[in-house]
Amino acid sequence: MKTDVLRNIKATEEEYKTVITTVMAERKRSISNAELEADNLVIKAGASAEEYRKMRLAEARQQAERKHADIVKEGGQRAAELRAKGSKNLNSAVELLVSRFKEKLHAGS
Repeated sequence: MKTDVLRNIKATEEEYKTVITTVMAERKRSISNAELEADNLVIKAGASAEEYRKMRLAEARQQAERKHADIVKEGGQRAAELRAKGSKNLNSAVELLVSRFKEKLHAGS
């Protein structure tokens, strides 16, 4: 009877050792899978961040180009306005210059 009880205890111990070994192996597999998934998520997040950075840089470049074009356009308009204003006053400025030249010329004689 004692030997049967000891045999049953030994068999139960072996069964528990097998279960523990199986559970430990499953635990290691689960941890490895979780680490692999975490690594993949980090890589994916890094790629997304890089893509977002490139998109924002492209938007900033486009905005800068639009602003540059607006500044150039505004400068061109101002230059045209100044040329038009100068052209209006050109005849009177030439007449004034000629009249003063004549005055100086006659004053010196």
